[in-house]
Amino acid sequence: MTIKHHDLAGIDLNLLVALDALLTESSVTRAAAQVGIGQSAMSSSLSRLRKLLGDELLTRLPDGMRLTPRAMALVEPVRTALRQFQGIVLQEDSFDPVTVERSFTLAVPGVEARVVPRLLAFLGREAPGIRLTLRNFDYGAVLDELDADRIDLAIGVISQGQTHHKVRTLYRFGYLCLFNPALLGVSGPLSLEDYLRFPHIMTGMTGRGPGVIDDALASIDRKRRLMVTTPRFTTVPFHVQAAPLIATMVDKLAVTFAEQLGLGTSPVPLELNESSISMLWHSSYDHDPAHRWLREVMVGLGRDTAKDAAAAL
Repeated sequence: MTIKHHDLAGIDLNLLVALDALLTESSVTRAAAQVGIGQSAMSSSLSRLRKLLGDELLTRLPDGMRLTPRAMALVEPVRTALRQFQGIVLQEDSFDPVTVERSFTLAVPGVEARVVPRLLAFLGREAPGIRLTLRNFDYGAVLDELDADRIDLAIGVISQGQTHHKVRTLYRFGYLCLFNPALLGVSGPLSLEDYLRFPHIMTGMTGRGPGVIDDALASIDRKRRLMVTTPRFTTVPFHVQAAPLIATMVDKLAVTFAEQLGLGTSPVPLELNESSISMLWHSSYDHDPAHRWLREVMVGLGRDTAKDAAAAL
């Protein structure tokens, strides 16, 4: 497409920044705060954008403002254009992890206990200016969170995404049972009868419905007895330590918790397939040097996690 320099010369490119903030926040007030200008100035920018693009962009509803269909179609191209322009103007290819000052927001589920400590140790040595904000991994909202630029990277069991989302596997994992041998009165590998005799605590990495354990039991016409269900992986070992429960969890986490709290582990007396921990990001960050560097760090840490877990098992 030929660039129409004459037509573009009359357009204030600051409007592109305002447009991205408005599309991201769906709010004049929040968009103004994000850009660092007053609400009246952002309202003026919205008026100019409406005239320029021939669309309302944001419409007011009883519960707030909502993007028009035209505005929703603009989210991706506007953000991609800003990323590219930012790379040119700020010369981001000169990225140096030792001197960079950058914040990343990561959505992580239970694997935080295994992956994040290694990441923090690495950043402390190699990139002390990088700061992390950790958020829960909401499987029902993660794609919207990425699209709204509220998270930079999601890490978990990921099987979803659209064409503008990228997924890369970090490592594969299996499952182990975690339990307190003193409370259960068993110490060796659990039999299927043992497994079904005691109550269970369930944690779900997908956040939806029955998990792989219940599906595997259903395939042999069996069912476990659930006493409690929780999304908080890091609380599970303390529940298991205090009550006669069985937790079936990621093998690497089970080994870590067993070592720290003196608990027992056992192979799961069921046929279960391995699963993968992956990272998910928005394609507009593909060529962002800092984001690309962080992704490569995560891949390296994933390899180390897999090696250490294999040695422990």
